[in-house]
Amino acid sequence: MKSFIEAVKIEFPDKQVFTRPELSAVAEKYSLRKSFTEFMTNDSNKIRRGLYKIESNVELSESIVNLVKFKPAEKIRIPQSPILEKKTENIESINLIPEKDPEFVPFGDFKLLKKVVSSKTFFPIYISGESGNGKTKMVYEVCAQSKRELIRANITESTDEDDLIGGYRLINGETIWQDGPAVEAMNRGAILLLDEINLASPKIMCLQPILEGNPIYIKKTNVLVHPVQGFNIIATANTKGKSSDDGRYIGSNTLNEALLDRFAINIEHEYPSKDIEIKILTNILDTHSSKTDNNIEYVEKLVEWAKTIRDTFDAGGVEEIITTRRLIHILRFFLIIGGNRVRAIRYGISRFDQITKKSFLSLYQKLDVSVEVDTENFKSSEIVWEEIEGAQ
Repeated sequence: MKSFIEAVKIEFPDKQVFTRPELSAVAEKYSLRKSFTEFMTNDSNKIRRGLYKIESNVELSESIVNLVKFKPAEKIRIPQSPILEKKTENIESINLIPEKDPEFVPFGDFKLLKKVVSSKTFFPIYISGESGNGKTKMVYEVCAQSKRELIRANITESTDEDDLIGGYRLINGETIWQDGPAVEAMNRGAILLLDEINLASPKIMCLQPILEGNPIYIKKTNVLVHPVQGFNIIATANTKGKSSDDGRYIGSNTLNEALLDRFAINIEHEYPSKDIEIKILTNILDTHSSKTDNNIEYVEKLVEWAKTIRDTFDAGGVEEIITTRRLIHILRFFLIIGGNRVRAIRYGISRFDQITKKSFLSLYQKLDVSVEVDTENFKSSEIVWEEIEGAQ
């Protein structure tokens, strides 16, 4: 171990405190891995995690001097940890305004939400609605059209104060404070999107003072953060803060009433109307230059099919539903595989159980007389999958 210490002092004669990469580089250059291991496992050499010490009064022995003579005089290369090698931008220099989506079609309370966001007034809003009906997408597009910065925080049951407000992070052996999305949004006057807030635990109560529009005191750094004008909070959820009784949104929790009451209004976002949904899917055809009569007809059939299923779901006839998001997935897959209507639907509903898949496919066949469906084997008489693969 002595020879390793002497080698370190040759490379860094004026230093007494070293990082692990520096020490590892010396061991690699002088082929002293064994001595390096002995040094690293000796607790008396450690200052704290990632930092080590060597006293300055080290006399060089003849053996290490001879070793240096036979080594090249090139400058030692210190390996950097991945976090140092990765080039990242400072968040202050990043533009957080979302880009406009040319396929987006506004509906529901889009205009109302846009007025609130454009006003730069602090007015927390809670948006509830079924999965896949465009709640989060609406918030993104409102910010894009209003040219407002948006910071999104995906909420889970384990989300806590450290995730939202900020905390200390160990970076390359140094403990550094990093602001969380809530504090970052306050400092920038941005929109804070709390996505899937219904999954939150009581730990999210740390947001109470922020939801009141008040400054927040960060005790770990002894700093009082004041919200910049324009800061606002928008939350999205599948429930109105209550747990899911039917099990469809498993993991949903009952949120504290005091937290919910701090949201000024609740927007109930429903699935788009038939005409709007057709327009959404038609915009996708425009983007892919696939707006043919045949494809437009398929879009109309898809929307009619989805609406029938939703009506049946509302009446208690089925346990699954076709969301707008799933319709978009089915149409995109339809365009990718070259226009097989039933095949696109089959893969789009493959996550459902066998009985549901059969009933959904049978329903589509009743709506679209141009196709035949083998509900036992899920094969389309138009094109079998092997033919598609063979044509590519």
